[in-house]
Amino acid sequence: MAGGSEKTEKILNHPITVTDENFNSFISSHPLAIIDFWAEWCMPCRMMAPIIEKLALEYAGKAVFGKLNVDENPMTAATYRIVSIPTLILFKNGVEVERIIGLLPKNHIQTIIEKHLKT
Repeated sequence: MAGGSEKTEKILNHPITVTDENFNSFISSHPLAIIDFWAEWCMPCRMMAPIIEKLALEYAGKAVFGKLNVDENPMTAATYRIVSIPTLILFKNGVEVERIIGLLPKNHIQTIIEKHLKT
């Protein structure tokens, strides 16, 4: 096998751990980034985890998913005024465009993602 492109963009098909340190670069380096603000002790967050895993796989190449633990990354959680978890924030080109608070069914989240993929 010879050749290949010199720059190969890695398609992310699973949620990436996002921290206070890499948050801004993560949301600004992807056209559509979806951040799951969560905590280990939060049962609805734990119930949301497999949904996020499936969505990350289904939207690979179209959107990227990050998970930010609010207990370990209080600066970013405070900046975005996260008061309830789980909270999903959709960022388009680094700008917040939608916020989903609470545990919602996968199809509801998909509808919101699809809306932002079209615009």
